[in-house]
Amino acid sequence: MHDISPIRAKSGTNQEGTSAHNRRVMIEALRLNGALSRADLARATQLTKQAVSNIIEDLERDGLVVALDAVRKGRGQPFTPYRLVPEGAFAIGLQIDRHLTRVVVVDLVGKVIARAEAGLPFDEPSEGVEIILALVDRVRGELAGMFSQSERRLVGLGVAMPGPFGLKNPDNKWMMPAWQQFPLLEALAAGTGLDVGLQNDAAACATAERIVGAAHGVDHAVCLYVGYGIAAGLILNGELYSGGNGNAGEVGMALLSPSGPGSTPLEHRASLASLYQHLGLDPTERGLYETLGTLALAQDPRVMGWVEKAASDLRWSVHLIETIFDPQTVILTSSAPEALVRLLLQAMHPLLPSIADRPVRRLPRLQLGTTDPWAIAVGAAAEPISRAFDPRFSAILKAG
Repeated sequence: MHDISPIRAKSGTNQEGTSAHNRRVMIEALRLNGALSRADLARATQLTKQAVSNIIEDLERDGLVVALDAVRKGRGQPFTPYRLVPEGAFAIGLQIDRHLTRVVVVDLVGKVIARAEAGLPFDEPSEGVEIILALVDRVRGELAGMFSQSERRLVGLGVAMPGPFGLKNPDNKWMMPAWQQFPLLEALAAGTGLDVGLQNDAAACATAERIVGAAHGVDHAVCLYVGYGIAAGLILNGELYSGGNGNAGEVGMALLSPSGPGSTPLEHRASLASLYQHLGLDPTERGLYETLGTLALAQDPRVMGWVEKAASDLRWSVHLIETIFDPQTVILTSSAPEALVRLLLQAMHPLLPSIADRPVRRLPRLQLGTTDPWAIAVGAAAEPISRAFDPRFSAILKAG
């Protein structure tokens, strides 16, 4: 089927005891490329035709793959394409921020099936968890009403919230200290009965970009996320990199002036929190997203003044990211309205000279990514799907 564009797929292995890895390789190939024939899959994954046939039969039996109508091209033998079954698996994504929470359900291919949001009491996790569990119950009920087998096909709950995690005595309200010290994952696991995983919000945003956004098909990308805080989601060698403690990419904590009493973290100067403060806006205010969008479209002088200063700081962060990680591209993502993020993107040019400033580039050094306020929740939901179905080298090591 794919005789023009190359098929994107990781290689499987024909060694014994690696069927779990090969199964994940096949699922990822179908997710990245759409419908493929058995011959396509065998060529792309370097597995034997028999191995591919066995795995396809297993995936069909498990309700994860379905055969489409046979296709004939020219005088050759007809072949049968296979595609993923979207309702073959579901996952729930949860975003926790300082003043709000969002919950989504996605299917196996990343489509949002249900969503809900609510305000959170500031730094009151005991009360906040009750609000969250009620939202999760609501979207699970909606899902069950649409798909009768949904409960047994739920693979987990992914949680995304601002980092960094696990710091000693995080008494700074910016870092949500009460949430940091609360047994959140245990409470959510007990309240939902699901496997629960945690990542920072920038990593979740990068996951969403990798599945349906500008990082789709890119092996080395960094997503610079501008929200209430600032962080970077790192996609290295095609996989999300979270670091030893889940805090990789916390560029918002970087000090703009490394010494002296005036040293200030980047996110205190260039995040949306700094914009709210600059404009005298309450971050809990309803309709804040629409208000910012209107001000940005009108190029309000107060907004433009903030944009100029924030862009200067963010330009420096792009230089730092390029120097350390050498990505194919940096993707600017945000929970802000697209009009505001476009102003930031424009003001960040020209970029500072760096090792990424090469004459031949397939992708721009900096490009616009997702500006959907739901992107973090969607990325959080993609994490359990990834954990259950994406190929990882560790799967081979465990099998060996």
